[in-house]
Amino acid sequence: MEPKKTALYEIHVGLGAKMVEFGGYRMPVQYRSIKEEHQCVRNSVGIFDVSHMGEFFISGENAAAYLQKMTVNDVSKLAPFRAQYSAMCYENGGIVDDLIVYCFGDHYMTIVNAANLEKDFNWMQENLIPGAQIDNRSDEFSLFAVQGRNAQPTLQKLANIELSEIEFYWFRNGKLAGEDAFIARTGYTGEDGFEVGVRVSHSADVWNAILEAGTEFGIQPIGLAARDTLRMEMKFSLYGNDIDETINPIEAGLGWITKLDKGDFIGRDATLKMKEAGPTRKLIGFEMKERAVARHGYAILKDGDEVGHVTSGTFSPSLEKGIGIGYVNVPHNGVGTEIHISIRGKAVPAEIVKTPFYQRPY
Repeated sequence: MEPKKTALYEIHVGLGAKMVEFGGYRMPVQYRSIKEEHQCVRNSVGIFDVSHMGEFFISGENAAAYLQKMTVNDVSKLAPFRAQYSAMCYENGGIVDDLIVYCFGDHYMTIVNAANLEKDFNWMQENLIPGAQIDNRSDEFSLFAVQGRNAQPTLQKLANIELSEIEFYWFRNGKLAGEDAFIARTGYTGEDGFEVGVRVSHSADVWNAILEAGTEFGIQPIGLAARDTLRMEMKFSLYGNDIDETINPIEAGLGWITKLDKGDFIGRDATLKMKEAGPTRKLIGFEMKERAVARHGYAILKDGDEVGHVTSGTFSPSLEKGIGIGYVNVPHNGVGTEIHISIRGKAVPAEIVKTPFYQRPY
C-alpha cells in the first residue's frame, strides 16, 4: 500500500527534508545533520510534524468507565483539561500500545502511535461497552510538537491564551495564529514544550507562523532521526523497539503508570501476577565504554553469557558517547553492572547506568 502523506509533505520537501516511510506515512527523517537538529532542540527550540499520530475521540455516558477498562492508568484521576500517559494491554499483559489520554470534561481523546493506529482502533472497538463510542478522527488533524526552552515564548506570540498557565500534562483549547488549536504541555524530548493540534486545512498556515515566530530563537524544523536521539537520551520507550505485545508494563519500567489498585482492567491479572512474582528481566539503560553504537537486536553479555538484548541504541549528541536501552535478566540489571554488547562478533564493553541519560539544565 502506498504510504500516506501529511498535509505538510510538500513543505517538508521544499525545506530539503530527506523523506522516509514511517508508520505508514512519508515523513521527514532529517533536514540537516541529526546532531544539529538535536542540539537545536536541546539549546533553543525546534518544531516537529507529528501528524502521523492517531487521534481517537471517546464519548458517551460510560466513556470514563470504558477507558478505565481499556488503559492501565487511573482515568478517574483526570480533571477536565488534564492529560495522562498510559498504555493498553492484552489479557496476557502484553502491551497493545502506549498512548496519552486527554480529558475534555464531557469526552476524551487518545493520541496513539501511527504504526498501531488500525490495530489500536480495532482493539478498542472489539472491547467497546454500552454507553461509550469511539471515533477515529486522525485524518482531521495535523499535530506539531514545538520543543525546547524557547517553545513557550515562540508560541506565546501566536496564542490567545496565557501559555505559562498550562502546567506539565495539562492542555487548553485556544487559538494559534488565529486558528482553533488544542495546546498541550507534553512532549517526547525531555525539554519543555507543547504539542498542538490544528485542523488539516489550517496546518500549513500555522506551521509557517510558528517558524516565523521562532526566528529570533533560531527555530528549525526537526526530523524523526533527532526525535529518536532526543527520546533515547530520556529513556522514553518507542513502541516496536522497547515495548510490544511480548512485554509486560512491569518489566518495561511502566509500573508507575500501572494502577493495579484502581479496579479491573484488561491485562490486570497478568500484570499483578508478574509484580507479585517479580519480573525475570528489566528494561535498563547503558553507556558504551568505547566509541561504538549498539543497535536493536544486539546481544547483551555478562561474563561471556547472553543475559539480554538491545532494544534501542544510538550515539548521544548531548553525552558524545554511545547509549542504549535493552532488557537484561535479573539479577544482572543493577546500575553499575559491567556488561558487553556483541557488535559484529566483537564484545564491546558497556555499563548499566542510571537514567535518564540527560537532565535538562533549567
